[in-house]
Amino acid sequence: MRDFENPGRSLAASRNAMAASSHPLATVAALDILKAGGHAIDAAVAACAVQCVVEPGSTGIGGDCFVLMTPAGSAEPLAYNGSGRTPAAATLDWYETAGIAAIDRASPHAVTIPGAVEAWARLVADHGRMPLAEILAPAIDLARDGYAITPRVARDTELQQALIAADPAASATFLVDGKPPAIGAVQRQPALADTLAAIGREGPDAFYRGAVAEEMVEFLRTRGGLHTRDDFAAAAGEYVTPIKTDYRGWTVHECPPNGQGVVALMILNILERIAPSGAPQGIGNLHVLVEATRLAYAARDLYVADTGAAEVPLDDLLSDAFADRLARRIDRDRAMPPQAAADTVEHRDTVYISVVDKDRNAVSFINSIFHPYGSGLMTPRSGVLFHNRGQSFSLQRGHRNAIAPGKRPMHTIIPGMLSRNGRAVMPFGVMGGHYQAMGHAQFLSLMIDHGFDVQAAIDAPRLFPLPGTATVEAETRLRQAVGPELERRGFTVQPPNWPIGGAQAIWIDWERGTLLGGSDPRKDGCALGY
Repeated sequence: MRDFENPGRSLAASRNAMAASSHPLATVAALDILKAGGHAIDAAVAACAVQCVVEPGSTGIGGDCFVLMTPAGSAEPLAYNGSGRTPAAATLDWYETAGIAAIDRASPHAVTIPGAVEAWARLVADHGRMPLAEILAPAIDLARDGYAITPRVARDTELQQALIAADPAASATFLVDGKPPAIGAVQRQPALADTLAAIGREGPDAFYRGAVAEEMVEFLRTRGGLHTRDDFAAAAGEYVTPIKTDYRGWTVHECPPNGQGVVALMILNILERIAPSGAPQGIGNLHVLVEATRLAYAARDLYVADTGAAEVPLDDLLSDAFADRLARRIDRDRAMPPQAAADTVEHRDTVYISVVDKDRNAVSFINSIFHPYGSGLMTPRSGVLFHNRGQSFSLQRGHRNAIAPGKRPMHTIIPGMLSRNGRAVMPFGVMGGHYQAMGHAQFLSLMIDHGFDVQAAIDAPRLFPLPGTATVEAETRLRQAVGPELERRGFTVQPPNWPIGGAQAIWIDWERGTLLGGSDPRKDGCALGY
């Protein structure tokens, strides 16, 4: 139960349908679609398109998408992988010959073919009830007529000022006289409005073929990229088989690699073998969570990659024997030595959207351009801001996640779904790049092990061990409460560079016929229902 004497948020509660996102305009757009009779996937795409406009540092049509969706409350979700692939010419030999030992953030080599638009169109065509043009209309209107800058967007823009200023189109769009806009300033993206309108009229071909694709290819190749029109024309996501584990009688579903959902399941498998002790966020429970995370992320950096291009031993990673072995390595009183990590690139920004409609179709939807404002590269005529997901590749020969033609990089963005007794009970997600897998586990543990409601579990203070180190980033409340003891146990504790993650979730109460939603105060958004 919420303490009404403390600042915070109440659970959103409704009977018919609900949407939760990290921006209020996106939540409103989704709710309007739901009220008009749209499917949950229609509402999720509408919300995401709005966020591509009003929260451009977090997501965009130049990014990627993953989705879990349960039809009419079924316990078995559909999964869609909408992540893009490298150009056909992106061989490791080429990079070695070119003397490229690491992929820079603002390099065209950081740009894989964006997969989001294809995923939106495919999912709406297969499951939606409304035309794509109607779904994209709210985003188009905002891009053309203007929108007010919210506090988190203003802060993210300020932190990325140098990156944005380096690209003429991005600077002209997102900065005012070379400076970040103030909270409440009005921003417009007319070029993006035209591109979204074309996608609404013509479908994904308007993005992957024709004038927009021609500009994107010309833009990237001029900067040294290997992209071709054929690479864009070949873009296609795919339905994939979800992976899952049982946690204390609940079933947790994730998308399979190339995403890191398997890491969330590994952490939960370790936690299930160690009984909770003491206060929910006391030192005992947090120590175990941190160590389980460090072990699972070390395995991630060795094994998680595109399963279409590399062997990923999923059965072994999710096995009882593997979880037993990892759990036995945890010393309840001392930090383990740093675990090896092959991936040193920070993974930061994303939007996550949770939607449940009146028929109890549930959608867990995540869309990302990777770092805040992605690569910072923006096409001037079509207004496409490109992600920098290619930075996730390894350039180490023989590594499972080594760059190769037509390959998808290891992805941090992961939608989640919880089910029990033959029904979906909660689409959920936690943004924050690297943190997401740990975020899933921490969020679910607070609910299942300690009885937190959706909003309370989202509000709870967070910490995160940086992969490959014994350094733990912790929000202020946890640094004050357990920081000294973590230091005594051998960890280095420091404040995060910015808020750790963001989350949305909707609980389906089948007995009462109601929906309970939460949205993260670390972002600008909200959960709303009717």
